[in-house]
Amino acid sequence: MEKLKIYFEMMGFHGENLNQILDAFFLQHFRKNEFVVEYGKTSRHIGFVVDGLFQYYVIKQGEERTTYVSIGNTFFASLLSFIGEKPALESIKALTAGSICMISKESLKMLVREVPGFKDFYIGLLESSICGIDASRHDLIVLTAEQRYEKMLREEPHLLQQIPLQHLASMLGVTPRHLSRIRNVK
Repeated sequence: MEKLKIYFEMMGFHGENLNQILDAFFLQHFRKNEFVVEYGKTSRHIGFVVDGLFQYYVIKQGEERTTYVSIGNTFFASLLSFIGEKPALESIKALTAGSICMISKESLKMLVREVPGFKDFYIGLLESSICGIDASRHDLIVLTAEQRYEKMLREEPHLLQQIPLQHLASMLGVTPRHLSRIRNVK
């Protein structure tokens, strides 16, 4: 929980407000390949990834298609399922052993009501997530695979070092072989 504490301190929370936030979370450990969210089941939590890699994916034509990977010091959520309280359209599983500080919707709502500044933090988190999803959707439609790779290289080079090649390729909408060709040209 130390990383979560540091994160919220950097967001400007201190003292009793910080303690109330930390008390609303619980630490959950995941083994490699263990589900955090399963397709068809409602996601009841969002969380702060302490460590590990967590793959968001869908099954299309019998094949796993990675849509995103959450890494340490970022938030994870199956937004449509969590916010809409509907069955998840994706699965999220641990690519490596890892830990997530989880919070329920009820606890999140309590923090929004009771902790000054938390509502603004939560709105900012949602806005950032929505903008990221929108940008990814735009990029998949408008940019070539090479341009998407160059953009990731510029904006998120840390992902290229942490995410296994086959998942990175799937996120970019290409085969691992095509991604290898793109990387060799650069």
